[in-house]
Amino acid sequence: MELELDDDEMPATPAGMLAKRVRRARKNADLSLRGLADKMGYPHTYLSRVERGEQLPSEALAEDLDDFYGTDGLIVELLAVAVAAEVPTYGRRVLEQEKRAARIQTFNSSVVPGLLQTEPYTSALFIESMPGKDAEKVALQVATRVHRRAVLDSAAPPLYWAIMDESALRRPVGGAAIMAEQIRHILGMIENISGVQVQVLPFARGVHPLLGGSLSLLTLRDGTSFAYVESFASGVSVDSPVDVLELTTLLDIVRSKALDSGESVAIFHKYLKEYENDETDS
Repeated sequence: MELELDDDEMPATPAGMLAKRVRRARKNADLSLRGLADKMGYPHTYLSRVERGEQLPSEALAEDLDDFYGTDGLIVELLAVAVAAEVPTYGRRVLEQEKRAARIQTFNSSVVPGLLQTEPYTSALFIESMPGKDAEKVALQVATRVHRRAVLDSAAPPLYWAIMDESALRRPVGGAAIMAEQIRHILGMIENISGVQVQVLPFARGVHPLLGGSLSLLTLRDGTSFAYVESFASGVSVDSPVDVLELTTLLDIVRSKALDSGESVAIFHKYLKEYENDETDS
């Protein structure tokens, strides 16, 4: 027996309104969750999480729901609003422009870059770094991050060039099993997506000009570029050509200190083996 929620139980947030609208459309069509799943070819457990507001739908599901219910793009639009609402104001420009980017270059000095993260890694990261936040808020933050990753699976994905500090591999976010899965995911992306390149900046290369923060450089399809600098709980977009050039130079210095592709793959395998051994010992 399927457990149905009352509309009044959903929070008055963009994600809650999206879940409410999707559930109402199904009820108006006089369908059960399993009946909808049979007709659309999606797992009923996935559709249930979407209707309960526990997970944002993928863009593909949102489009399919609009087609199925004849809602003229409403669900896709609500999804865009819900995703934007879960991103801090200072980060919304990056969210908007990622889909229009021809190239994304990024460096992160402490954790795995966002578009490379697995869902368990992201969840562990948010749970440990968002003290006092309730489970629903954390779940929506995770869903937003997962949703953003779809840009690398699009029909015309950008070139994605990530540099990550070795500290992101050394820091066991979520424990050995989650880290092993995370590293396998990165290796899989490097192997299977030609437009994804990942380099590791090892401890042995010493200091560099981007210690303690993260930097993203986005080049849009019209040739324009902007930079996004993020630190603890804050971030800023940089448009000035002079400032973007200066930040590009800093990223180039970091890249020159990083391991090349083959060396980076080797260090990923080194850490993967260590975490897999930790799994076996625990």
